[in-house]
Amino acid sequence: MRKLLMAIPLAVMAGCSEPTTEQKIYESEAFTVYSDKVVQGKYTAEVVGQHHMTSDYLSPENENYLRTIPFKFSINLKDNELPYNVNHQLVVRPNAEGFFESPVVTFGKLYVDKEAGVQEVLEPDSEVRFRLDMRPVLEAFEKKGYYTDVHGDKIYKEDFKGVFIAGSSFPLSYDFENLGNFGHQLTDEDGDGIFEITLKMNYRHPDRYVKTDWELSKDISAYPQLETEMPLLKALYDMALEETVLLSEADGTFRTGAKWEGVWTRDVSYAIALGMGMADVERAKTSLLKKVKRDRIIQDTGSGGAWPVSSDRTTWSLAAWEIYAVTGDPEWLNFAYKVIKNSVEDDREVILDHATGLMRGESSFLDWRVQTYPRWMDNVDIYRSMNLGTNAVHYRTYQILADMAGILGKSEDQKAFIQYGEDLKKAINEYLWLPEQKYYGQYLYGRRYMVTSPKSETLGEAFTVLFGIADGQRAADVIANTPMVAYGAPCVYPQIPNMTPYHNDGIWPFVQGFWNLAAAKSGNGEAVAQGLAGMYRAAALFLTNKENMVADNGDFITSLNSDRQLWSVAGNLGMVYKLLFGMQVSPEGNVDFNPVIPKDFENKMKLTGFKLRGKIFDISIEGYGNQIKSFKVDGKRSNVHSVALAGEGKHQVEIVMANNDLGKGLTVLPNKYHLPMPEAKVEGDQFKWNTVEGALKYEVFVDGKSAGMVESTYVPAEALKEYAVRAVDSEGDVSFLSQPVLADAQKVQTVAIKPYVKDKNQKISKAIPEMVDLTKERNTHISWTVNEKAAGKYFVWFDYTNGAGPWNTDNKCATRTLKVNGKSVGPIVMAQRGANEWASVGQTNIIEVTLKKGKNTFSLDFEAFNENMNVDENTALLGKLYIQAME
Repeated sequence: MRKLLMAIPLAVMAGCSEPTTEQKIYESEAFTVYSDKVVQGKYTAEVVGQHHMTSDYLSPENENYLRTIPFKFSINLKDNELPYNVNHQLVVRPNAEGFFESPVVTFGKLYVDKEAGVQEVLEPDSEVRFRLDMRPVLEAFEKKGYYTDVHGDKIYKEDFKGVFIAGSSFPLSYDFENLGNFGHQLTDEDGDGIFEITLKMNYRHPDRYVKTDWELSKDISAYPQLETEMPLLKALYDMALEETVLLSEADGTFRTGAKWEGVWTRDVSYAIALGMGMADVERAKTSLLKKVKRDRIIQDTGSGGAWPVSSDRTTWSLAAWEIYAVTGDPEWLNFAYKVIKNSVEDDREVILDHATGLMRGESSFLDWRVQTYPRWMDNVDIYRSMNLGTNAVHYRTYQILADMAGILGKSEDQKAFIQYGEDLKKAINEYLWLPEQKYYGQYLYGRRYMVTSPKSETLGEAFTVLFGIADGQRAADVIANTPMVAYGAPCVYPQIPNMTPYHNDGIWPFVQGFWNLAAAKSGNGEAVAQGLAGMYRAAALFLTNKENMVADNGDFITSLNSDRQLWSVAGNLGMVYKLLFGMQVSPEGNVDFNPVIPKDFENKMKLTGFKLRGKIFDISIEGYGNQIKSFKVDGKRSNVHSVALAGEGKHQVEIVMANNDLGKGLTVLPNKYHLPMPEAKVEGDQFKWNTVEGALKYEVFVDGKSAGMVESTYVPAEALKEYAVRAVDSEGDVSFLSQPVLADAQKVQTVAIKPYVKDKNQKISKAIPEMVDLTKERNTHISWTVNEKAAGKYFVWFDYTNGAGPWNTDNKCATRTLKVNGKSVGPIVMAQRGANEWASVGQTNIIEVTLKKGKNTFSLDFEAFNENMNVDENTALLGKLYIQAME
């Protein structure tokens, strides 16, 4: 039950040494927010004086460290020992000295302790030696030159970089790509093939405890000052300002977080759009300049070597537009327009899917592959997918470019960008809207054919409302129906099972900030109140603006977390500037005021010393609602709730709200995990999959279309049809699709490319001599001919390998442009598959082409727009071509 906040004596304005009496502003079964404290169960965070808070919060992870340790091994930082979501289980019972040695576990052979699952807490500071028999792998290396892993992939002897341990009990982690950075590599000191590692388990690590006390220690006088009748709001705002100071680097940029050095494109861009552009516009501008190269936006290192697998670099445009609005700087406008336009033109060549009109690539910010995608999807699969949030960012970028072009007098460009935006908006609403759920789907994914994932994706949902992709009633429906949990807005819903929280089973304050702004735009006070309370709960209990938290229980221990994360700090500031005070700076040179204040958050507030262009504002506000009753500038009433920023001077703005009721409608659900994904294959003339526990039935897809529900675990398979299946639970929620498989794949036509290459000397890898070197200097143009018996539509793709970098980071994804009969048909993407793993063969994206009967000319070219973010290195090995008739 929520109660109206009663008037609080003005003595507490600006934060006083004596907290007020308890005034409840938000209450749920999970936690309660008061004007001066937050209470969650037995834990309390409280304002105890001016600029001073305390918290006694303790993570439940530290109270329930069980002695059963789930774990598995990994070759070359991949999940390749056991089937996905299958783990060894070791019960640790240390001796008197606190030491335990495991039995020898054979690589690839499941070990489950007979006591597995025992609900006992492991003794603190236990040392555990894990032992692994790698002899079957080493023998395969010597006999065959490679080992075939559980997924059927070959690991060549020359590519073997080491074996690592993964798990869910700290300090173990299932972040496979980073196991080496954690020091989790096993060694074989005596060369007997038994690898070992000794780890301390259940020990006190500072990252697993919050500080108990916060007191302002930095000078925050350069920023706008907040006065309020709510000590909690005042304390959290000042804490965000202090963390802004701590994130301000000597080179004039913003640091990404306490643990993260440097400037990251999407992090700083979203932070600037949320509020950092208003707080420190010069530092915001300097930070954005760090993310430009060749007059193009830099896509940060990411999955498979960044762009075009990660394709949300246009988040930069949101920040650039905010900076122009705040400064009105024409020089910045010209520069930003050139950079964004160049980036967009390259993107339209490489990531635009002409069949749907959507943009391809990874979910914006959800860039840890296994946290939001099924395990079978590699980086090329992610490139081919089409995500809601990423597409929303591209839509907003087209809007911004059109507005920029209009100001610059580039009318033809303006028309083009308006049309691009209209086309993309139409595609988003056509392919991603879920009419039954009344919100948008997460992404389209698949291999040859695309299927919509019906999970929600909260950042994308928020953007559809903020950017006007969802119009009218559809916008209201998105806010009312997108699933929330007790602690706020989860990144996705429902969650992937058996996954350590981070993006999956996670809440990110910056996402919550954008969601709150979207809810405010739609006039949904219930959603705004829950969103604000969720942000204030976390910041108060943790006494910092953490990077993320667990959706299931609101805790801060996830796979990876950081104090004072830049965009989390910005979200806290943005809730004051852009939501409660409703400030929006327009590029026309005005500051507009559209406050949205839920009834229970009513209080008198004042922002002083707010600098915009040449003006300084002191802004006071009282009341609640989203309608303004009285608006005064320098004591004079105005019917226009806006102030021009031309010239210099100081203004007093006084706002009295109309105390109107805001709209309601919010879907708060218990956190849920969808069913595990079926493991499927074609055997003979049948498509088969395993039984999934909890599945009521299974939905089979043939060539991307639902073929209906079955209760069995097999269906007949027809040659050259693509099959996939997903499990359905009793509530109608579905698992991820299984990996799509092609029936009678051996019937696909293949063409060897090497005979058509002039420079046949392979200089990268000797393990696969049939492949061809592709570099920026060698084999930049390859052409060949293929004869077809019939005209029609075909799928084409290639074998490739790219050992220029790891799966999860770096910037050396290779691309080339495929042309058929003289016409460009699309990019061929060859994402990184592992550092120096040049024998790890994958397959490129699949492209639809139209071939004529008889001779068809193919070519593969390196074009200017195929440059990656590295620029210096754009290298891969190319194997045979596959051609499959579509009908």
